[in-house]
Amino acid sequence: MTAKISRSAAAAASAALAGALLAAVAALPAHAQSAPDAAFRATTLNLSAFGETKVVPDLATISLGVTTDAPTAAQALTGNAAQMNKVIAALKKAGIEDRDVQTSGLNVNPQYVYEQNQPPKLNGYQASNQVTIRVRDLSKLGQTVDATVSAGATNVGGISFGLQNPDAAEDAARLDAVKALQAKAELYARATGYKIVRLVSLNEGGGYQPMPQPMPMYAMAKREMSDSSPIAAGELKVRIDVTATYEVAK
Repeated sequence: MTAKISRSAAAAASAALAGALLAAVAALPAHAQSAPDAAFRATTLNLSAFGETKVVPDLATISLGVTTDAPTAAQALTGNAAQMNKVIAALKKAGIEDRDVQTSGLNVNPQYVYEQNQPPKLNGYQASNQVTIRVRDLSKLGQTVDATVSAGATNVGGISFGLQNPDAAEDAARLDAVKALQAKAELYARATGYKIVRLVSLNEGGGYQPMPQPMPMYAMAKREMSDSSPIAAGELKVRIDVTATYEVAK
């Protein structure tokens, strides 16, 4: 008998809870109940497009460095510092400002000689100092590279071209992207017998990113030449990707 009473009480409690939930739902504002239904009934187009503009770069970024070998780590570092100071002095003479020179790597490593069936033998130390520089006057780019090599830079790594201020190029690409998106939306709406009611959402992706270009490594030697190394900047593509949702109706 006790079990029957407990089950009846549980059933009554469940019924009361269900009644309370129904009452709470009924008390909700009409717009709160109809919003999901309205969203479900709406017909939408989810589309993507991009805009692209081409510009001439006005900034170059180069990685260059000095590598030295010596019997001891201290000697390797000392020789490397002396040689790198000459490179930095050449950069300043070429018009590169302090803000455009940044150390990107400094290492000293032991060097070993390996022979068959013999343990490795220490053969000295190698020190390397790598800096990244920005050249804002591209007409002097080749001369600047040559000056660093003549001053003692043993290698010149990757070079990339960019923009000092990409805002204008990005805005032009944005306008093209929105025009392409709008044209695509109107085409799809017209092809399916609908008309665009409103733009529901718009999202942006992509943007300006400088692209690195391959550049040969320079041998460790001073070069005497009448002309500077030819370096062509070409042009950059600035691309903006957009996605959007449009509501359409008959």
